[in-house]
Amino acid sequence: MTSPRFRLGFLTHVQGRGPLSETYRRAQELFVVADELGFDVGWVAQHHIPLHGGGLSSPWPFLAHAAARTKRIRLSTAITILPLENPIRLAEDVAVVNTLSGGRVEIGVGSGSGPVEYAALGADFERRREITTSSFDLLRRALRNEEVGTPGFTVQPPLTDDFTERVWQAVFSAQGAAYAADAGANLLLNRATYGYTENTDDVQRGWADAFLAAWNQPRAPRIGISRFVFPAADKRTALAQIESGVLRAAQNFVDRGSFPAGQSSDEYLRRFHAFYGHPDEIVAAFQQEKVLPVATDLITQFNPGIPDFDAAVRALELIATEVAPALGWKPSHTNGGPK
Repeated sequence: MTSPRFRLGFLTHVQGRGPLSETYRRAQELFVVADELGFDVGWVAQHHIPLHGGGLSSPWPFLAHAAARTKRIRLSTAITILPLENPIRLAEDVAVVNTLSGGRVEIGVGSGSGPVEYAALGADFERRREITTSSFDLLRRALRNEEVGTPGFTVQPPLTDDFTERVWQAVFSAQGAAYAADAGANLLLNRATYGYTENTDDVQRGWADAFLAAWNQPRAPRIGISRFVFPAADKRTALAQIESGVLRAAQNFVDRGSFPAGQSSDEYLRRFHAFYGHPDEIVAAFQQEKVLPVATDLITQFNPGIPDFDAAVRALELIATEVAPALGWKPSHTNGGPK
């Protein structure tokens, strides 16, 4: 049997319309469903405030719980906001969840989004990239079981797995992609680029090419692309589930100056680089996607849509059984689908 062309992931921003306790419970259920469907990696996004589209402030306890409820799916963040973390403490969290999960953990890091989060946690927003770079180096050393912080100190439990290929860095420019390559990190590309009128994949293909050109590690480079994917019976059915969330998120981007005001739903969906509708329509659209041919990981998400739970489960089923296989993905294992 030939190897799959890419790993298939599912990312949740842990969003919902009701109490967060119910939102968390349903997000955990989606991890179980994704595990049973054969998704390779389950990802969560960290948000300290809900403004930017998510409700999970502390991802590692969430992933520890998901580890206990799943059997084979790998567990990661896209992203952990690194400048707002103590990198040694973060490495300890990673080590604990990796041990509990039987070695299924990866980690994606980045500088996050808004200044409110930085102010609340006492970090300098203007120095976020500098802090990300220094913290990233310290985190990777800690994950290699090197002495960190003070002579003689290493993270416990000791990491018996090689984390070289498990650390991802989110970037938002060609320069950032080259920096990630120089650091030996895997490349994470967001679901969409903001502040550009060009299509996301046109912009990000240049970033991916910069990453590949700068790569000088002995192992093969890895590129993960996050994409807004919501299959349904048809576009009308899909829009009924995602349009309100898309328009609400679009208004946030208008308020921040990243999107122009007064655009149609179709234009905002284009700016979110959305793949939605019947699975055949989504497959046809992905066949024109410019970054997917060089990607090693396709990370699907519903954000900024906030579909009903049953619709979300059905969308995961369609991604795993119709969309991804048509693009060259094969599950390494399934448990027979959702019960």
